Amino acid sequence: MSDDPKTAADPVETAREALRGVYDPELGLNVIELGLVREITVQADRAHIVMILTTPFCPYGPHLMEEARRTVQAALARPTTIEMGTAVWEPSMMEEGARDDWGLL
Repeated sequence: MSDDPKTAADPVETAREALRGVYDPELGLNVIELGLVREITVQADRAHIVMILTTPFCPYGPHLMEEARRTVQAALARPTTIEMGTAVWEPSMMEEGARDDWGLL
């Protein structure tokens, strides 16, 4: 867990920060920067993530989603599930700084 009091007290924020270590191998940006994580729900005994991919045919999609699930499960020390969201990814979903670095928008 984090030494930052804000993230230490907030498991959703802890999960988000942990997910910054999960990178899309083709784009070189993490799943938070890309805006792929659409929802994180944390309960006392479990966590759940809703995530999308940049394209439904992403060859790394299953690996990326499983890595995200395992990362949150380790960060929160509780069973974690993940589901594929139905939203269609678009560059405007990226964090502002990531869009700037990538030369988009």
